[in-house]
Amino acid sequence: MSETADLLVEIGTEELPPKTLRELSESFGEALCDRLEAKILGAHQGTVYATPRRLAVLVPEVPTNQPDRDIERRGPALDAAFDAEGNPTKAAEGFARSCGVEIDHLDRYETADGRWLLFRSTAVGESTLSLLPAIVEEALARIPIARRMRWSNLDVEFVRPVHWITLLYGSDSVEVDIMGVRSGGNTYGHRFHHPQSVALSEPSEYAKTLYGGAHVIAEFAARKEVIRAQVEEAAESIGGHAVIDDALLEENAALVEWPVAVTGSFDVLYLALPDCVLTATMQGHQRYFPITGDDGALMPHFVAISNIESSNPDTVRQGNERVIRPRLADATFFFEADQKKPLEERRKSLKDVVYQEKLGSVYDKSERVSHLAGIVTIAMGHSPDEVKLARRAGTLFKCDLLTDMVGEFPELQGAMGREYALAGGEDIPVAIAIGESYMPRFAGDTIPSSSIGRALSVADRLDTLMGIFLIGHAPTGDKDPFALRRTALGALRIMIEGELPLDLHKLLKSTADGFAQFSDSAGIVDEVMEFILERLKGYFIDQGVPIDVFQAVQAREPREPYDFAKRVHAVDAFRKLPEAASLAAANKRIQNILKQAADAVPAKVDDSLFAEDAEWNLAAKTLGLSPRVRELLKMRDYTTAMTSLAGLREGVDDFFENVKVMDDDERLRKNRLALLQSISNLFLETADISKLQT
Repeated sequence: MSETADLLVEIGTEELPPKTLRELSESFGEALCDRLEAKILGAHQGTVYATPRRLAVLVPEVPTNQPDRDIERRGPALDAAFDAEGNPTKAAEGFARSCGVEIDHLDRYETADGRWLLFRSTAVGESTLSLLPAIVEEALARIPIARRMRWSNLDVEFVRPVHWITLLYGSDSVEVDIMGVRSGGNTYGHRFHHPQSVALSEPSEYAKTLYGGAHVIAEFAARKEVIRAQVEEAAESIGGHAVIDDALLEENAALVEWPVAVTGSFDVLYLALPDCVLTATMQGHQRYFPITGDDGALMPHFVAISNIESSNPDTVRQGNERVIRPRLADATFFFEADQKKPLEERRKSLKDVVYQEKLGSVYDKSERVSHLAGIVTIAMGHSPDEVKLARRAGTLFKCDLLTDMVGEFPELQGAMGREYALAGGEDIPVAIAIGESYMPRFAGDTIPSSSIGRALSVADRLDTLMGIFLIGHAPTGDKDPFALRRTALGALRIMIEGELPLDLHKLLKSTADGFAQFSDSAGIVDEVMEFILERLKGYFIDQGVPIDVFQAVQAREPREPYDFAKRVHAVDAFRKLPEAASLAAANKRIQNILKQAADAVPAKVDDSLFAEDAEWNLAAKTLGLSPRVRELLKMRDYTTAMTSLAGLREGVDDFFENVKVMDDDERLRKNRLALLQSISNLFLETADISKLQT
């Protein structure tokens, strides 16, 4: 055998949980490589494979043996190891005994700090084959599994019962007992197409061997792309376009080893259902891919993914059509039954639904959110009519929680509220806002498109944040049971990406006012504000904005997230200018001078007191730029304002090189401080650029 060999470990099981399959496989790969490194067999990057019935890791070029290692152990000091006559003490004898040698075989070790007994030895490296059983068992034990299970009469535990283990090192089949089964060099193919064992000659041939004759696509990502291509092709074959949700694609890839797309149909009458209901039925219940036409409307067709290449595909198709039919019939019944009771009539029943024990019912929350949505709409500058619409949307946006459809499809909260509001004759903006009230639902989701929808969504999120903080359940460390970080980020995204001119601190005060049962909420307002600003920092960092840019803007304490964002982007652009480093350093110097100056700085600069050309030049440039910059700042065009201020660099550099700011003449000194103050103020209108690390 060569000095290195490839290693393959495969755990064959009963069907693994699809939603955690990828995580399980990646964790297994990381744990196996970690244990190899811990056993001094080198750092490795393994290739992971995952199907519903197997987790596997291929690690290339694993050394056949641990390296030999020199061992040194320092014992007791010589003064303590031998008595006055030179006889070994019990400390020396005990140390020698622990090392397995006679005292005469111990060395002496001497440094400037002292002298000690020293044991030197060479540990011969163990073979990888002898280490593998422990390595695999330790790696399996390290996989994070929420709930392990036992099977048969065995004491072992795993996420699912284990049926076989493949352990192949180079061309050697490693036969040991792991997880209650005997490992070997064979794997198994597809449950139906090739249930027999499959002999493996080399670890590197694993995926190829399974694909070639055993009807298994072992690599998760490859299987996912095969499904995508098949679904798209199937949809195109009937003149449509597949609606491919990545989460659904991922789940299907975790359910099959040999994907085969099957196109099915349903009664065209079901197209009368809202698109969201049809999609939820196909995707959520059946894991089917919906199909749309060129006009974007849903077609009465779907694509299912089968785990078998049937000799009679029509039977598979008919089976899928037979399964979805009662689902759509149920959805139709729920939809029709729900409309018999308008949303308004469901409001009183919300009083019986507990939102949170200390915060009251869902009805109480909707009342608070309704009032706050009106305040947000006013702050956005909208008309009284729009304020009324926002408040109306707030009173109704939770009513669909009591409908049968949402009881069956919880993910349709908001969407069904929109449908039932439209059916009940509510104003269209109210219905749209109800539908958008949960947006954005997740990272990368779109924000509400309507102004009332944005106001309602912001109000709902701020109410949630304030309420949970008031009852003392703010997130701590990694624990965030109420998903407040996501809630805060959603509110920030709406305000920033929706370009809403909202003073967050004022809104939080208004939010706190809605919780009358809490008498002292002033401190909590500041606490929630700080929490949201921390999420804002993460928002910008994720966009690649340097932390010092954020800190430069934060120093000015802007309270409008959208205004904050405009400043951040302006400072980020300024930071990239060639003048930025010099001006940032100059601003730092200016602020230090102003802090240390004992003199009261005049409000205005007196040009009659200028004694140096550099003063005249800098004052002239500042005076020339000021009107334009202040006009830009008034329009909140911070980027152009900062770019314009970059023109002061040469004048500032010349001033500090040729002018003594702290002149002995009090009048000259104060006038020069006033000039520096005027320059600093122009920059501070946007940010404190002295904090930039350029």
